Amino acid sequence: MTSRKPSRELSIGEIFSETFSLYSENFTNYVIPFLVAGAITGLLTTVLRLWIIVPARLAQGSTPQQILNWLPGYLATVIVLAIGTGLVSWVVGSMAQGICIKFASDTLEKGEASLQESFNFAASKILSILAVSIITGVLIFLGLIALIIPGIILALMFSLVVQTIIIENTSALESLGRSRRLVSNRWLKTFALLLVLYIIVGIVSAIASVIGIPFGLGSSLVSSLITALIQPILPIGLTLYYYSMIARTTPQTPTQTQSQRT
Repeated sequence: MTSRKPSRELSIGEIFSETFSLYSENFTNYVIPFLVAGAITGLLTTVLRLWIIVPARLAQGSTPQQILNWLPGYLATVIVLAIGTGLVSWVVGSMAQGICIKFASDTLEKGEASLQESFNFAASKILSILAVSIITGVLIFLGLIALIIPGIILALMFSLVVQTIIIENTSALESLGRSRRLVSNRWLKTFALLLVLYIIVGIVSAIASVIGIPFGLGSSLVSSLITALIQPILPIGLTLYYYSMIARTTPQTPTQTQSQRT
């Protein structure tokens, strides 16, 4: 099969065009990991809501003492729900991301890919993916506290860490430096790409939340499944961006240069 890797740096428009092309060609294979992740997260949220008794809402005109008596129980319930669903969502979401990156990488490099092989490979790298997400999450959070701008810069700098782990087989720590080198001198382009990708995912997620409201306890499951339909564009788009940055930093042969001119 013919390689589909970019032979030159792609524009943002070209990245989006190819992202949706790859997604539409293998829609089922890309969406299944996120549907499974969304189903697991949504079901867990529903179960926790049924299992953990949420304190009833306060009536209007409650006294300060009644509010103080009610608040600890309510906060404890919210924290337990947030931690439980957050941890599971983080793990299954990271796994889905790794699967899609591997599937997109194999498609670009080999012209074909296997969902089973992508799953097996992502599973073997899940600890590194989780480790690097903790490291980058802490660094970005600290950067955001430090006047926001440093956090944004760190988010751009580490935007390709999972791609380098999956595609280049680097360790969590090695991926930090590798990602920084790949996006160097392309900070504004990286920011624009990430901004548009997250806006698209965010808009669909917001719409999914509204659609899920009438389903009551099942609202989390419904919204998670709807959101799963758009989530693959993020790992696919960043995988294309990774290969675009590789092409930018790789010297071209005379044959490649001539083919681009023609």
